[in-house]
Amino acid sequence: NTTKRITSLMSSRCELIAVHEDSKKATEAIDKCVEEILRIEAIISEWKSDSEITAINNMAGKAPVKVGKELLYLIKRSKKVSELTDGAFDISFLSVGKYWKFSPDMKELPDANLIAEATKKVNYKNIIVDEVESTVFLKEEGMKIGTGGIGQGFAANKAKAIMIALGIKSGIINMSGDITAWGAQEDGKPWKIQIGDPGEKGKVVAWLNITDMAVVTSGDYEKFTIIHGKKYCHIFDPHTGYPITSGIKSATVICQ
Repeated sequence: NTTKRITSLMSSRCELIAVHEDSKKATEAIDKCVEEILRIEAIISEWKSDSEITAINNMAGKAPVKVGKELLYLIKRSKKVSELTDGAFDISFLSVGKYWKFSPDMKELPDANLIAEATKKVNYKNIIVDEVESTVFLKEEGMKIGTGGIGQGFAANKAKAIMIALGIKSGIINMSGDITAWGAQEDGKPWKIQIGDPGEKGKVVAWLNITDMAVVTSGDYEKFTIIHGKKYCHIFDPHTGYPITSGIKSATVICQ
């Protein structure tokens, strides 16, 4: 039997699928999966006032903050990705990202001087991780970190581990385009994942047959605003403090 649930988690549409001959067990596994995602969100969400990450942001430039092993791992992982991408990925983007709102409510660009000043605070090298003490310290006052670019994938992996431990040998967790799939469909065929056309909503540019894979897509068509005839999307360049203007409309990562 295939049991499916669509809900809202981590401020996004989330689809959870479990294949198991006992639909009661599948439902229970999905319940535990939701609990796990909510648990992770409570730790890593910069929008929650009592999260570990908010405590780090509140103490920027003042003192290190003791955190649990999961957030410590996630921040270490984020810094590694920053090194690999020469800072194109940088969780300290939030110090400038907070001035942008990628919805039609945003009618004017943020003040250029404000953006320039805030962009100076963006530097993953100033996120100091002490593994012995299990602390994280943001060196400069005004620095802020946010896990928007990596948190959903992390939560999906943790939730998948819960499902597998509960005997779900096949399933999908789709966190608003962050997809992890394992096993196969009920009929034994691989899972079919679609890649949306960034130019036309509802249209598909590619189908992928996958198993035991993660497929993550992000594009300029999900969250954006148009100001004075120009499109500004939620994919950010931490070096400039402004959304990307490279002309790339969508990117997909496929990996184990």
